[in-house]
Amino acid sequence: MKRGTSRDIRTANRYEVLRQIIAESPTSRQELAAATGLSLATVATLVGELLDLRMLTEVGFEDSAGGRPRGLVAVNASGGALIGVDIAETYVRVELFDLALNVLARADEDMRPGESRPEQVVGHVAAALGSVVAQAGVEGARVLGVGVSVPGQVDRDTGISEYAPNWDWHDVPLLDLLSEHIAYPLYLDNPLRACAVAELWFGAARGRGDAVVVNLGTGVGAGLALGGGLHRGVSNSAGEWGHTTLVLDGRLCHCGNHGCVETYVGAPGIMLNLRELSPGSTLLHPEDQTATINALAQGVTAQDPVALKVVRDTARYLGAGISDLVNLLNPEVVVLSSWVAATLGEPLLNEVREAVARHALKRPYAATEIVLSPIPTDPVCLGAATFALEGALQSVGQRPPKRTTPARSRTAPPS
Repeated sequence: MKRGTSRDIRTANRYEVLRQIIAESPTSRQELAAATGLSLATVATLVGELLDLRMLTEVGFEDSAGGRPRGLVAVNASGGALIGVDIAETYVRVELFDLALNVLARADEDMRPGESRPEQVVGHVAAALGSVVAQAGVEGARVLGVGVSVPGQVDRDTGISEYAPNWDWHDVPLLDLLSEHIAYPLYLDNPLRACAVAELWFGAARGRGDAVVVNLGTGVGAGLALGGGLHRGVSNSAGEWGHTTLVLDGRLCHCGNHGCVETYVGAPGIMLNLRELSPGSTLLHPEDQTATINALAQGVTAQDPVALKVVRDTARYLGAGISDLVNLLNPEVVVLSSWVAATLGEPLLNEVREAVARHALKRPYAATEIVLSPIPTDPVCLGAATFALEGALQSVGQRPPKRTTPARSRTAPPS
C-alpha cells in the first residue's frame, strides 16, 4: 500500500486550507481550524506559507466574543492564474481562472468526426490555450499550471492516456505531446474526477460526505466522493460505471463489451434510442450529437410525443443504472452533470427520479437526493483547474517535472 509522505500530508493540508478559504473568503484562522479539523498552530503555519506565496492576503479583523480581534484572510485572486482544459469527444474547451476560481477567459474548439488523432487533439488544445492567455492578458509567470481532463483511463504520474475507448487510444503520452507546445506545468486526469471535485468545491456535493457525480456526455461515467474526499481506486480507474453491463448481450460498446450503460444513455446511445423509435424523425441529426440532443430538449418542451418517449426511455435505462450506484454506495446525493444532463434538464431529472424510485432499495433511496449540477460554468474545466492548483501547491520548493519545460517550440509565457 502506498503511504503518504510528510510532504504529501503537508500538500494535502495546504490544499484543504486553501479550498476552505476559496469557499468562505474572507475567514479567520480559528474558523479554518474548525472547518478542517487541523490544529490552530498548523493552520497558522499553512496560512503563513500561502501568504508568502501571495495566494492569500490579509483583509482586516473581526470582533471575537470578548477576546482579541481575529485577523481575516482572503484569496488573493490576482496572485496567479490557473487553466482548466476539457478534452471531450466532440470539442475542446479551455477556461482561464483567477485564484478564486472565477473564469477570466474561455475558448472552444470543435472536433469533427475523424479528428481524434492525438496530434490533432493537441493542436486544438494549444490553439484554445493560446487564445485564453491572450484574452486574459496575463503574464506567463502568473500561470501556475494547466489541468487537463481527457476521457478514459489515465496515469496521473506519467501523463499517459492509457485507454480512451471512443478514440481507440492506447498508451498515448499526452502530456509529453502537449508539452511540445505549452510551457506551463501540466497535470492530467479525467472528467469523472474533475466533475466530482467541482461539485465538492462549488456544487451540489459541497458539505456532503458521500456523493456520486454522474457524467452524461458522449461518454458516461461516475465521479465518486466517499468519506468527504475524491475516490480514485488503486489505479485511478474508479468510476467507470459507463462500462458496467446494463443489458446482457446488448449493444456493442467501443470498449468491446456488449450492453454497457454508456451505449444506452450516452449521446450516441440516445441517438440510437431515437433512431430505433422513429427512424425518419426530424429530431435526428445523424452526424451531430449536440444538434440531436438540443432538438430532443426542444421537442420535450413542445410536448412532441417522440421526444417525450425517447427521454422517458433513456431515463429508464439511466435510472436502472443509478439505482445500482444508490444501492452499492448509499450516497447522500447523486448529481447529474455534463452537457447532456444540462441540455435535457428537469424533464430528464424528473423521469430519472421516478425510475430510481422503482429500482433502488427503499432505505438507501430515501437517504439520497438526485439533482442536476448547479455549476454555471463547465464543471470539467473547473475541476481540472483545481488539479493544477493542487500541483502548484505540491511543487512549492521543488523543481517542476522535466516534461513541463521542453526545449522544443511551444506556446511560451510572454516575456
